[in-house]
Amino acid sequence: MYIPDVEVFIAIAEGGSLSAVARRLGLTPMAVSRRLASLERELDVRLVHRTTRSVALTPEGEAFLPYASTLLEASESARVTLKSRAGTASGVLKVTAPTVFGQSVIMPLVPSLLDEHPALKVDITLSDSIVDIAGLGIDVAIRIATLRDSALVARSLAPNPRVLCASSIYLQENGLPETLNDLSRHRCIALHSMPYWPFLRGGEPITVRAEGSFSANSVEAVRSASKQGLGLSMLTYWDVRDDLASGDLQLIELKDACPEELYITALLPSRQHVPHRVRIFLDRLEAFLKLHA
Repeated sequence: MYIPDVEVFIAIAEGGSLSAVARRLGLTPMAVSRRLASLERELDVRLVHRTTRSVALTPEGEAFLPYASTLLEASESARVTLKSRAGTASGVLKVTAPTVFGQSVIMPLVPSLLDEHPALKVDITLSDSIVDIAGLGIDVAIRIATLRDSALVARSLAPNPRVLCASSIYLQENGLPETLNDLSRHRCIALHSMPYWPFLRGGEPITVRAEGSFSANSVEAVRSASKQGLGLSMLTYWDVRDDLASGDLQLIELKDACPEELYITALLPSRQHVPHRVRIFLDRLEAFLKLHA
C-alpha cells in the first residue's frame, strides 16, 4: 500500500474539500483525486463520497480510517528511527575479502569499529575465491584483481601493485634475477589461479610462466613457501608489506620489466541506499591504506 495515498485519505478524513486538502499537502487537486482513486482501486471499495462542494467518508472509509492512521504512524516512526541512527553504524556488516589481506589489514580495524558503534555487528568471509555477494547478502567485497565487466558498483581504495620477491637466503644461494629472461633459471612459486606472471615491458603486457618445484592454491601458502626459501614469488604489495619491512622477504626489481599494477577495490551490490555501516567501514579502510602505504 502506497503511503502517500494513505496520507491523502487521512487528510480528507480530517475535513475539507479536495482543493483544501491539496493546498495543505502541497499538491494539485488532480493529484489528490488520483491518489484517492488509486487507494480505492487497491482496496476495491469506495472510501469517500464526493460532491462539488465537500467530501465525506463512506461506511467503508470509516472502517478503514483507524487502519490508515496506524499505517501512517508506523511509517513516521520508521522514518524517525532510521534518521536517529544516521550518524551511527548499526546492523550486520557483511564483508568478504582475500584471506591474507583480510587477516592483516581488515581484522585490525574491527575492534575500534565495534567499540565506536555498539549497535554494529561484523561478519567477515575470508576467501581467495570469488564470492557471489548478491546471492549471499554481503554488503561489500574487497577485491585485489583485474575486474571483469560487472553489474556491481566498484570503488577504488588504493593502489596495490604486484611485487616480485624472495627470501634473502634463496637469493644468496641462487643469485638475484635482473631481467625477465633470468626468471627461467630460477624456481618460481606459482599460485594455482595465476600460473603466468603478468609484467609490463616497454609499456606492453607480457607474461612469464611460473615454473618450480612448489605451487599452491592460496596466497598464504605461496607467501610462506617464499619466506622458507623455496623460490621467487609474485604477490601483491599489501600481501607482503610486513614481510618486506621485517626483511623476511626481499623486493626484486627487474631492469627490463615491472609487474602488473593492481588496485584494492570495494564492490557493492548497488550504489542506491548504501547502508551507513558500509560507508563507515570503507572510509576507515581507505584512510588506513593511505596512512600506511
